[in-house]
Amino acid sequence: MKGAVSLLDAMTNNSANEDNGSDRRPLTANHRRQHRSGTDTTGTSTADFYDINNHFYAINERPVDDISLEFFYRPHTISLLTVSIVLVFYSAFTRDDSAVEDNTWSGLLCVVFFFLIISMLAFPNGPFTRPHPAVWRLIFGLSVLYLMALLYILFQNYKTVKSIMYWFYPDLQSFRIDSEKQYAYNCSDITVERVWQTMDAFAWGHFLGWTMKAMLVRHYGICWTISVTWEITEMQFAHLLPNFAECWWDSIVLDVIVCNGLGILFGMWICRMLEMRTYKWESIKEIKSTSQKIRRALLQFTPVEWTHVHWFDPTRTYVRFLAVTQLVIFWQLTELNTFFLKHIFDIPPDHPLCVGRIGLVGLIVAPSIRQYYTYVTDSRCKRVGTQCWVFGAVMLTEALICIKFGLNLFAQTQIQNIIVWLVVQLLLSVACISACIWWAKYTTTGATDDPSVAANKLKKQHNRTLSLQDSHTLRNRYNEKSQ
Repeated sequence: MKGAVSLLDAMTNNSANEDNGSDRRPLTANHRRQHRSGTDTTGTSTADFYDINNHFYAINERPVDDISLEFFYRPHTISLLTVSIVLVFYSAFTRDDSAVEDNTWSGLLCVVFFFLIISMLAFPNGPFTRPHPAVWRLIFGLSVLYLMALLYILFQNYKTVKSIMYWFYPDLQSFRIDSEKQYAYNCSDITVERVWQTMDAFAWGHFLGWTMKAMLVRHYGICWTISVTWEITEMQFAHLLPNFAECWWDSIVLDVIVCNGLGILFGMWICRMLEMRTYKWESIKEIKSTSQKIRRALLQFTPVEWTHVHWFDPTRTYVRFLAVTQLVIFWQLTELNTFFLKHIFDIPPDHPLCVGRIGLVGLIVAPSIRQYYTYVTDSRCKRVGTQCWVFGAVMLTEALICIKFGLNLFAQTQIQNIIVWLVVQLLLSVACISACIWWAKYTTTGATDDPSVAANKLKKQHNRTLSLQDSHTLRNRYNEKSQ
């Protein structure tokens, strides 16, 4: 078995060295000479240089391959600076500055505007390049701004935070969280009309949310573990968050089985469809038909490739076990932050603050999950991605804010509920993840210890992954440049 893993590692190294050997700038003649000679100017072998680029660099600063419209991928730094300064100059000298509140609001907008401009120019691409790397740099910039805002709030008192919220949203002054919709009443009334009343916007939120989560995690076992453990979390925290209290049929049947289950199935179905596709992108310049050009433009908003993931590696059981357990815990914490923040600060669930935060976290999680997956599954990737790091800081800072401003709420905590919750979470997570590891080991080795069989199966899985990633496109592109 060890020989099979060594063979697989060697194959991965070779394929990695052939695939992503470029950064934002095209390979120069000097780079090509260094590649042919096998060393760079510092004496480092080209294989080592590109091996570094193909692991951390590929998930943190992924290059764009097969650029057909070069205009949209040029920096345009001077033009962007000129347009930005003109807009600021016009706004600063033509607006009425007599109102202090308007001045404050305009100044904040200008700071955010310039910070996002700098983000688009200086921040890393992350692991995705569609529809354009600048989009993901802007998302990274928004995540940094959100983290800075959270750190500022952490050092204020409750009255100051509420005053800031009322300044931005005066409508929040008349809302109290006690007026939120309740679900745990008359649970013995199981009629079609009653069930239909519970199928509100949150039911669709469950379905769409789990569709997205399944597309990000891409593993049935992990998704079902998070789904079940979250419902247990709701039951154990219902004495603190009344909105968590639900009837048994609402929690088990409607949430876990219907909404979450259908969302997971639909998301995994989308994953299978994307895995089966052949990713061969044609340049829009070579397309003659107008309708086909429009279709190609719309396809720019789809993934450039779809990677088949392997969360559980039978040869690294304990490392993967801890990594996936950590993922489940972080996911629970992120979900809890959502409900505690709106409860502590009296924000309705359909308010722009709640909806905007959920949307921003969803955009941040997409590259973060990819970077985390590569970090825990690729032993050659020694650093976690920058977006994943920022997301971890955001999640923990939100938790600190909930603890600081929710001391009165947490004083009502029923210790026995929390102890039961911790024990059940631990046991259920360990059981589910252990079952996933056993299944991965069984399907990989085919219930046999024959090293040749195991090596053959691992080789097939690896070749399938490389095919799904369409690595030959990058390899051919690099070979053309090196000739």
